[in-house]
Amino acid sequence: MAEQQHSERGTAKLGVLRAMLGFLKPYRWQVIGASVALICTAGITLSIGQGLRLLVDNGFSSNASEAALNQALVLFFALVLLLATGTFVRFYLVSWIGERVSADLRKAVFAHVVTLHPGFFESQLSGDIQSRITTDTSLLQTVIGSSVSIALRNALMFIGGLIWLFISNPKLTGLVMLSVPLVIVPILVFGRRVRRLSRSSQDKIASVGSFVGEAVKNIKLLQAFNHQTLDRKAFDGHVEVAFDVAIVRIKQRAWLSTVVIVLVLGAVTGMLWVGGHDVLAGRISGGELAAFIFYAVMVAASVGAISEVYGDLQRAAGATERLLELLAAENRILPPAVPSHLPVPVRGDIDFRSVSFAYASRPEHPAISNVSLQVPAGSSLALVGSSGAGKSTLIDLLLRFYDVSDGAICFDGVDIRNLDPDELRANIAMVPQQPVLFTGSVTDNIRYGRPDASDAEIVSAAKAAFAHEFIERLPEGYQSFVGEGGVRLSGGQRQRVAIARAILADPKLLLLDEATSALDAESEYQVQQALERLMEGRTTVVIAHRLATVINVDRIAVLENGELVASGRHSELLVQSPLYARWASLQFDDANNQAASAASES
Repeated sequence: MAEQQHSERGTAKLGVLRAMLGFLKPYRWQVIGASVALICTAGITLSIGQGLRLLVDNGFSSNASEAALNQALVLFFALVLLLATGTFVRFYLVSWIGERVSADLRKAVFAHVVTLHPGFFESQLSGDIQSRITTDTSLLQTVIGSSVSIALRNALMFIGGLIWLFISNPKLTGLVMLSVPLVIVPILVFGRRVRRLSRSSQDKIASVGSFVGEAVKNIKLLQAFNHQTLDRKAFDGHVEVAFDVAIVRIKQRAWLSTVVIVLVLGAVTGMLWVGGHDVLAGRISGGELAAFIFYAVMVAASVGAISEVYGDLQRAAGATERLLELLAAENRILPPAVPSHLPVPVRGDIDFRSVSFAYASRPEHPAISNVSLQVPAGSSLALVGSSGAGKSTLIDLLLRFYDVSDGAICFDGVDIRNLDPDELRANIAMVPQQPVLFTGSVTDNIRYGRPDASDAEIVSAAKAAFAHEFIERLPEGYQSFVGEGGVRLSGGQRQRVAIARAILADPKLLLLDEATSALDAESEYQVQQALERLMEGRTTVVIAHRLATVINVDRIAVLENGELVASGRHSELLVQSPLYARWASLQFDDANNQAASAASES
């Protein structure tokens, strides 16, 4: 078991490395330039030690001349200028690479996420996905643009410094080398712990983000139920859990830095004691000791810096794993290798052929069982039934958000599984019961139905949806900002904008989820007239919650527990279906009673 876990960790590390190399590959010239600058600056820094030796031995010795001192100082300053130039190039290129790779990774993850089937999001929190795309990529940006450069530079300084130490004084170098294994072991041990804790910390922070997103999005409901205090306590709990995990990680990093400092500087102290006695005994010069001290401090500082950024590198590895999980998520709704195409012109014939379906999370409970329905082109079908009957599931299957378990759904005689989902959905428009608007202007939201639509076409669609009048009254008309989720508009206004969007799309198949339920009586009448005109010549599937809205549709399908129990026109179902007759009696009798009561009171 231990070997298997070790193998899985090794595979994960290779996967992270392979993925990052893939994102770096397009910018190999920038990477090469940064690498050259990195090597040059490391070499120049190492050369400063020899400049320091010459300065001490030739410039500060008892028999030194002023000319020798000036020459040593000029050489030293030239090295400083070269180091500054190389550092500028290195810092710019490495920072550019960090920003570029982070941006590319964000785009790649988002591009993949928006293509995933809706079932994926049933098990994923939206806040967690947002955290991965924003927070985790920002962490990677910092690490690639800073920590990696620091680690590589100090690794070169460590290797070069050790070489110069051996050249300068092998005996003193032996003292320094005794501390190296003692330093490497804590770095590896604590580093693994930091990586594991970093992954956990990122997960906890994502939970905090998810909670904030839900609270802010539903702020009216939160305040309406006086949930401020309870939600504050719940949020405090999420934050404290994230804090506790972060503190454990910080302690591990603090211990790592402390152990490294004690071991490394302890070895340097021992080296100074031995070297000082050698200078007093005349076995080495003061310049040689100064150069040796310079390289020893450089080696010690390099090890310390590596130990510092090693924790950052481990955090980045944890963040990268979280991002790669999203990139590796499998999309279960894919176009076929050789897709079929809808006949031209597209008519809009819909045929449910013995369709059965169960959600992956509830495979033992079929949501749809052996449903067969035909909807001729240009006709209308209403789906009625109690909650959980399968109405919304049929709509999702028709949009191919999920694939049927058994049977088939055909669009103009073509099994939709053989179509590219983009081609299928290009011929469908949907108006949901709860309208969805995006942050932006009214124009942006209507144009969502057809991105290449002109302003005149947008205005025409708004007029057809009886939305033009209220849009014109907004402060900036069609360019008015609707707020997040359309919060600046009323429910009825949002619904009419959504209807205008569907009208603009000009689909062959129209899906309506009780699209007039959020409107007042006058607006409902106007929009119902617009929808009736829109439905002319188009296949329409309506999810009906109120039977009064579907009396005039061509066919009504009655669903119960995922099964089709009856179908026909309203007048036929009143006779043939006791279930439908009971719903009609409940709704129409209740409406009549309310009207009579209101009349008597007046």
